[in-house]
Amino acid sequence: MSLNALKSELASCAICTSRFAATHTRHAPRPVVWFDRGARILIAGQAPGARVHESGKPFTDPSGDRLRAWMGIGEDVFYDRSRVAIVPMAFCFPGYNAKGSDLPPPPVCATTWRTPIAEALADVRLTLLIGGYAQKWHLRTKTTVTETVERRRDHAPRAVPLPHPSWRNNAWIKRNAWFEAEALPALKSAVRDVLR
Repeated sequence: MSLNALKSELASCAICTSRFAATHTRHAPRPVVWFDRGARILIAGQAPGARVHESGKPFTDPSGDRLRAWMGIGEDVFYDRSRVAIVPMAFCFPGYNAKGSDLPPPPVCATTWRTPIAEALADVRLTLLIGGYAQKWHLRTKTTVTETVERRRDHAPRAVPLPHPSWRNNAWIKRNAWFEAEALPALKSAVRDVLR
């Protein structure tokens, strides 16, 4: 399958229609497809949030601002699909439960799409694994996010595990001062090297 055909098929994916209709948000699928041939960095996150579901553009929220700062790049580079591919564990907003909490990414999305996309993105040299879902899938690990990020050197230079850049992780970042002091400078350097 050509890359364009793959992107088109993914953009029209409706596997989770009944699943999303049964959530508290009762929304329809809207896959956010953000990658192209030549991308050297792959960002593997969790799933689009409600704001991204509306905009159709990934990381259009404070988490995106923080992630771009962590990477040391601006929106011009971040949103250049031929340089940075954004391939989350689920391409649609999973919805909220009755308490207003994010639902996890449906596993069917990863099992359906990750292999053909990985095969199509042959130029990727650096994968950022954001959060536990992406880390467990890509690294086949059962460790916590903290343990995985602490052991980030075990996965270098091809992968960099990161916590989610959400404000919900502000306390985690404060408790783990080594992350900003050691991990982020290394991340910025790796991103610069790959994009050079």
